[in-house]
Amino acid sequence: MPRRKSKPRYLTDLGEERRLKDRFMSEHPESPFVDARVPGFTGLQYFPPDPSFRVPAVLERVDPPQYAYLRTNRDNQAEMRLVGHLRFKLKGQPLTLGVYHASGSASTSVFVPFRDRTSGKETYGPGRYLTIDLNETDRYDLDFNRAFNPYSAYTDAFECSFPPAENDLPIPIRAGEKVWAADRNPSSPEGAVREMVDKALKRIPGKASRPRKRPNSS
Repeated sequence: MPRRKSKPRYLTDLGEERRLKDRFMSEHPESPFVDARVPGFTGLQYFPPDPSFRVPAVLERVDPPQYAYLRTNRDNQAEMRLVGHLRFKLKGQPLTLGVYHASGSASTSVFVPFRDRTSGKETYGPGRYLTIDLNETDRYDLDFNRAFNPYSAYTDAFECSFPPAENDLPIPIRAGEKVWAADRNPSSPEGAVREMVDKALKRIPGKASRPRKRPNSS
């Protein structure tokens, strides 16, 4: 009897990562669903794994790193350091993404916020994240199958940074995590801030909320 072929190690590892993340989200006290008591968690939604969205990338560092300020869903500015720019090719196109480090952090882990042509539709409108661990070669395995949502995609209890305009990719990235819920999917960072401001105004006695403009699709 022929032996069944096992899944490639990459797909096995990716599936295990997603299983463990679902467990964290459903049980851990630091999960946004547990901490903020968000009901209805039945597992995060993902695009099917697609190895074509896993590409080599080279980091061109900014020396020294530059201070940068990323807008948050509460209309604040999160202080970051721009470490450099990842350069890579995806779907035949040369692309670039800025890489950021939390200001004051000594960790080697950095994050890459981005938006793409699925944002506000199949994926969270304000953007998604990737993380990488810095190394001495500055060559990386950039895997969009591991793209994930900021916690603001699930609840307003968390303040999260949004990608800068330079990190808007001109192609659809149908890989990684999808939008959590249709009613929590503003079309853009601006739309997310506007929604948060409107909610805050409604909580102030005697304060009417501003008329809402229909957000432009991205």
